[in-house]
Amino acid sequence: MKIVIAPDSFKGSATSSEISEWLESGISSAISQVELLNCEIIKVAIADGGEGSLDSVLSAGFTSHTFSVTGPVGNKVEARIGIKGDTALVELAEASGLSQLPEKKLSPLIATSFGTGELILRALDLGAKRVILAVGGSACTDAGAGALQALGGHLLDKDGNEIALGGAALAQCATIDLTNLDSRLSNTEFILASDVDNPLLGPKGAAAIYAPQKGANANDVALLEVALMNFADVAGTSHVTTAGSGAAGGFGFMAYTFLNASHQSGIDTFIELTQFESHCIGADLVITGEGMYDSQSLSGKAPVGIYSVAASHNVPVVLVCGQAKLNSSVENAPKFREIYSLTSFESDINKCISNPRPIIEKIGQSIAQELLK
Repeated sequence: MKIVIAPDSFKGSATSSEISEWLESGISSAISQVELLNCEIIKVAIADGGEGSLDSVLSAGFTSHTFSVTGPVGNKVEARIGIKGDTALVELAEASGLSQLPEKKLSPLIATSFGTGELILRALDLGAKRVILAVGGSACTDAGAGALQALGGHLLDKDGNEIALGGAALAQCATIDLTNLDSRLSNTEFILASDVDNPLLGPKGAAAIYAPQKGANANDVALLEVALMNFADVAGTSHVTTAGSGAAGGFGFMAYTFLNASHQSGIDTFIELTQFESHCIGADLVITGEGMYDSQSLSGKAPVGIYSVAASHNVPVVLVCGQAKLNSSVENAPKFREIYSLTSFESDINKCISNPRPIIEKIGQSIAQELLK
């Protein structure tokens, strides 16, 4: 028997690797020693471009490198990148994420992506020729301008002075000087790994949709919208409506405009990097998971991507999630063999979030018992 365990992380609760270990523990406790000897369990850490992306590739053979860089509000932070051969994985949240805000104090107008630009430079120093940008969890709405400044670009006001960092300051940008932009960028392939298809501007843009999640009130959103519009006018508006330009507070716009980045589905990227499909060959069951299974899951989230690949090899798939607001009868939803939610085993959601291990192990036992039937 061959079982492949490939969940995404449960945001704010447990990592992909932890969930995989707990499921394996539950499965192992529910079968005999003889059955265990004949059971191959393969664990694959999966991500879709959001939280856990770096951990996913590190478990797939990438090497971690840690650097001291600029945090989202100018604070110094320790941030990692992953390297394998000439490919680098830069996770924006490592340097410029909500998790890197001091005391978790949201600062939507001044938060910057400068540190992510510094991480890109460190990747180039290590010989990267292909840089995958995983952009979930951003604390900033600066259209990637901070990263551009870190890479050698100069954003100048009407008097020729460098503007401040952060999204609000983009309203003062009059010219962009790329004279000192790092020359290695033009010989580097950049891939924006994201399932966000929002444009930069407008009612579905970076400010309107995502800035409130970063602490912006209605006035802040309006200010940021004007600032982003001005930056786009100065930078050139050809990518304002490109799908994904609004990702990570507009970081996608910068990546398209100045790094000539291509866009790739986040889950497709990590299925490739972790060689997940090869593990499906000869498998009897795939177990995947995510924190919340709902309508947003159908827009390219990890479990749907995992299901598609496994189904192409006729391998049944079980879903484990924190909460399930969809079932397999919903149109276009994956036909999972079974959906196990933590809340169906434990009604206290706070316990599900703060201490998921015993519940996930119990689910592992249930999966094993059903499989042995």
